Amino acid sequence: MKYKTWALLLVGIGILVVMILVIGPAKILGSIEMADPWYVALAFVLQFLVYGLLTERWSITTHSVDISVKRLHLLPILLVGLAINNITPSARGGGEPIRAYILSKYASCPLEKSFATVIADRGLDTLPFVVLAVITIIFAVLYLKLSFLVISALVISLVVLVIVFFLALYMSINPKMGERVTRWLLKILKRFSKKQHSKIERRALSAVNGFQSSIRTLLKNRKVLLYGIPLSFLIWFVEILRVYLVFAAFNADVSLGVIAAVFVIATLIGLIPLLPGGMGAVDGMMIVFFSLAGVPPSVSAAATIVERLISFWMTTFLGIALLPYFGSGVIEKLSGKL
Repeated sequence: MKYKTWALLLVGIGILVVMILVIGPAKILGSIEMADPWYVALAFVLQFLVYGLLTERWSITTHSVDISVKRLHLLPILLVGLAINNITPSARGGGEPIRAYILSKYASCPLEKSFATVIADRGLDTLPFVVLAVITIIFAVLYLKLSFLVISALVISLVVLVIVFFLALYMSINPKMGERVTRWLLKILKRFSKKQHSKIERRALSAVNGFQSSIRTLLKNRKVLLYGIPLSFLIWFVEILRVYLVFAAFNADVSLGVIAAVFVIATLIGLIPLLPGGMGAVDGMMIVFFSLAGVPPSVSAAATIVERLISFWMTTFLGIALLPYFGSGVIEKLSGKL
């Protein structure tokens, strides 16, 4: 892992440690000891349900482009991708190339086709999130009494997300645009490399054409949208319900609406490519916003720590543990990325 990634990981952990020290470790520990273990256990169960639903959604896109792979085999690939997203400061997108690479090797399919399924899967996740984010910002303005600066930052983040999403979609389906961007990137590459660029250019354009063809095939398949989008809304609902159960374990008096609003806001913050998985920033914002909503800071911190243990750390450890299963080639490729 590169020094920059290690440094960012330490920064994220440092932010969380400072907040714990300010609130008081003894108070937080006392709150954790009072938590209802049954609610926490149910939250763990819901997280595994999320893994299953995410796998099901990805299988819709893989089957739509005739990639033959069982759901049971997609799950570990998915977990590795999620783990890489958590440890790389890449706007939660660092794991997508790794997912595509492993799938292409495992299913013996072209990389551009497997990458198209991953991009489509992220697209299915983004559409419901944009809807939820708009509702959340309206809710935050009316009920959470956030400052103008915070509201402005949320709106700007959402606008940037929407613009990037539609630009990426347009580049993925428009042959001319894809070719222009590819040639522009290759021109930049020529300045730093003396390799034979004519051969590289032919391969790059061929890969882009294959990728765009797969994306167009996915978009023409009604099943992808008819099943994928409702499934994405269900996944977001289950995730919000998981957070609600964690706070219920601490007997916190907080509504499902506030839970949903804070969770979506924290996710928006986590998309900013500064810290791995939004580490520290997401945790800190969740603690602050839940405290503003009336939850005692010690309970807010304790519940946030438990929630992140389930959704962030468990996912990270599971994904990293599965890496050796896919061979040294994947680990070497990942080492170069990190």
